[in-house]
Amino acid sequence: MAGFRSLARQVRDPHSDLALRRYSLRKCLERFAPYGHRATWDHLCARHGIGPEDRAPDPARLVRALEELEEARAVWLAYESGFAERRRREKHDGLRRPGSFDDWHRRTWGGNGIALCEDPGTHPTAPLAEALGRLIAALGTGPGGSCPVCAGDAIVWRQDLHREPWSGPVCTGCGIVVPRPALTERALAKARASRTRDLAWVA
Repeated sequence: MAGFRSLARQVRDPHSDLALRRYSLRKCLERFAPYGHRATWDHLCARHGIGPEDRAPDPARLVRALEELEEARAVWLAYESGFAERRRREKHDGLRRPGSFDDWHRRTWGGNGIALCEDPGTHPTAPLAEALGRLIAALGTGPGGSCPVCAGDAIVWRQDLHREPWSGPVCTGCGIVVPRPALTERALAKARASRTRDLAWVA
C-alpha cells in the first residue's frame, strides 16, 4: 500500500493522468484527514477551487491543495513527536498508562479526525495547518471557554456522533467536535445544558 509521500509524488507528477493525480490526492486523505475524509476533501476543494466531482481538475489547484495538506501534516507530525517524547518520560517515571487527557490522541492515531467535523459540509475556513496549530496550542495551555479553532462560544452537546467518542461538544461555528480537554467544566456544562433545552423543546 502506497504511503502518504509516495501518493504526494503521484499528485505532483506532470506526466500522470489528471484523474490519477486527483485519485492520489483522495488517497492521501486515507493517511491524513484532520477533519475526517469527506470534510477534509470538501475543505480542500472549497479553498482551492476544485469541483468535488471534477475528474480532471486544474493540476496547479491539485498541487496547492496537496501543499496545504502537507503543511498541516507537518504540524501534526511535530505534535506526534512531542507526544512520543512526553510518553517516554512518563514511562520512565513509572506512568505506564496514558491519562484520560490523552484519550483524544488515542482516537486520532495517524492524523484522522484530529479536529473531526461531524457534518462534512461544515468545517473551519482557516488553512488546515492554522486550525490544527490553534487546537494543539489550546490543548497544551489548558482548557478554555470557547472553541479552540474559531474562538466561537456556540458549542452544543451532541449525542449522535458518527464515531468515537459517540457524544460530545460540537462547535456550531466551525463544525469541529471539540476535544473535551480543550474546554473548561463550565463550558462543557453549558454545552450539555443546550442539549437539555433542545430535548425539552422537542418534547
